Amino acid sequence: MTYIVALLCVLGIAAGQILFKISANGLLQSGSFFSVKTLAALSAAICLYGLTTLAWVWVLQRIELGRIYPLMALAFVLVPIGSHFLFGERFQTQYMIGVALIIVGILVATKA
Repeated sequence: MTYIVALLCVLGIAAGQILFKISANGLLQSGSFFSVKTLAALSAAICLYGLTTLAWVWVLQRIELGRIYPLMALAFVLVPIGSHFLFGERFQTQYMIGVALIIVGILVATKA
């Protein structure tokens, strides 16, 4: 159960980053932090980060930080994938190699 909550924390952090980007795009389009799109995305991101932080503290009560923290590196994989599908951002071969190395690193670190 603890690892599931930790994985949900990673998903929450990744989703929060996507929401921050949506907020930034809204700000760019409207020129105002007070536009509905900007405020809605920014508020959702902040709330999601808050909930994720509380869940992460719960996880840290149950697992050593050094054992669980490598899982957070998955956000470096998930955020660009989300940005590709939502914003049309493109990947380069070097990025894919980096993602593969991150995943291998996570596997090695969590099995230690």
